Amino acid sequence: MPGPPAIARRHLLGGGLALLSTAAAGCALPVGLGSTQTRVKYWHFLGASDGIIMNQMVGAFAQENAGIFVEENVLAWGEAYYTKIAMAGAGGRSPDLATFHLARLAGIGPGQILDPINVDLLAENGLRPADFSPPIWERAHYDGTLYAVPFDAHPMVQYYNTDVCGRAGLLGPDGKLRPTNGPDELLAALRKAKEALGGAPPLAVDVLGLGTVGPWRVWWSLYPQSGGTLVSDDGTRITIDDAKALQALRFMRQLGEEGLCDPRTDYSASVAQFTNGQAAFMWNGDWETTGLKERGTPFSMTRFPSVFGSGAAQADCHVFVLPHQRDRDPEVERATYRFIAYLVKNSADWAVAGHVPAYLPTLEEPDYLALQPQSEYRSVIADVALDPQVWYAGSASRLWIDFGGAFSPVVSGERTPEEGLALAKAALARLMAAPIPFPAEER
Repeated sequence: MPGPPAIARRHLLGGGLALLSTAAAGCALPVGLGSTQTRVKYWHFLGASDGIIMNQMVGAFAQENAGIFVEENVLAWGEAYYTKIAMAGAGGRSPDLATFHLARLAGIGPGQILDPINVDLLAENGLRPADFSPPIWERAHYDGTLYAVPFDAHPMVQYYNTDVCGRAGLLGPDGKLRPTNGPDELLAALRKAKEALGGAPPLAVDVLGLGTVGPWRVWWSLYPQSGGTLVSDDGTRITIDDAKALQALRFMRQLGEEGLCDPRTDYSASVAQFTNGQAAFMWNGDWETTGLKERGTPFSMTRFPSVFGSGAAQADCHVFVLPHQRDRDPEVERATYRFIAYLVKNSADWAVAGHVPAYLPTLEEPDYLALQPQSEYRSVIADVALDPQVWYAGSASRLWIDFGGAFSPVVSGERTPEEGLALAKAALARLMAAPIPFPAEER
C-alpha cells in the first residue's frame, strides 16, 4: 500500500489541529478550479477537530491530484443534514459524494435517495471487501446491495485519568489500566477510584440533558455483550430478552445508587468533570481525544469494559455514500472513487481525532500504531454493537432519544429497571408501527 503524503500524518501530529480552518467554519478552502479540472462535489457534516482533519486531507489530495478539484461543503450535523441529502437525492440534484452515518442507511431510502456503490471502481482503486472490518462491511449493504464505503467506527470507549487511577492502584507496571472482566471487577475498580477521589463519583457519563442519548449508548454497550438483540432481522418483531435487558439496567442503576456516577450529569458536564480531573473514568465516544490533549488532561483510553460477556461497545460509523443522481458523469464518478480510495487508504490521518479506521491494513501501519492512546482500543473494530437496520435508528434518532429518556430515571433511582424497560419497549412498538417516512418507490 502506498505511503501517506508528506503533508498528512506528520503535519497533523505536529500541531495542524490547532489551526482553525474555513472548513470548520462551514465552507471549503478556495482552491482554484482550472478549466481542465474535474470537479467532485463533496458534502459532509464534520466540524471541530474532525472538520479540520478532513479539510487537511482534502488539501493533501489536491496536492497529489492536480486534475481533480474537490468542492468541500460543510453542513450542520443532525437531522437537517439527512433531510438535505434526502431532498437532493429524491430530486436527483445531489453532490457527487457525501459523508454519512452507517446507522442511518436504512432510514434514507437506498435506491432512490442513494445510488449503489460500484464495486468494480472500488477494486480499480485498490479497495477490496476483505480489507474492511467484516461486520461494518456487511452493514454497508442494504437488501444485498452495497450502498456505502466504510471509513471508521466511533465506539463507546473508556477514558481513564492516569493520575487518579495511579493513586487508586489500578494501573499495571506498564502504566496502563488493568483490564476488568465482569461486573464485580469493574465495580471494585470504581470503588477504589471513588476512594482515591475522596468519595466523589469516579465515573463521568452523560445521564441527563435535552434529548439525552447517553443512557442508550451505555445500555446498548452492556446489553449486546450478553447477546441481546432489539428487533428481528426483518424489523417486524421486538426481540428484546427481558432478563438480559434488565441485567444491564440493574447494573446501570447500581452505578447511580452507589454514587459511582452522578445521575445529574449531562453530556457537557461529564466531559468537564473528566477534563478537570474530577473523575477517574469517562464513558463516551472516542471523539473527545483531541480536546483532552489540548487541555492537558493526564489520560489514556481503552476499550469499553467487558461486563456481561463479550467486549461489545455501542458504535456508529462514518461512511461515504453517493446521493442519487439521474445522470452520473463517468469522468466525475471515476474521480470520486479515486478520492474515496485516497481518504480510506490514508485513514491513519483521520484516526488522529480518535476514530478507529474501518480499513484493516491501516490498523497495522506503524504511523497508526504510534498514535497514543488512539491505537489502544483498535481491536473493538470487530466487536462494534451497531444499531438494528431499521429506518428509525441511527445517530440522533428517535430510537436513541426515546430509549435514553426511558433509562435516564433508572440511573437516578426515580424509575425501576422494570418500568424503564416497559417504557422503552412501548416506544419501540410505536416506532415500528409508524409509517416509513419515504414513499415505497424510494425504498
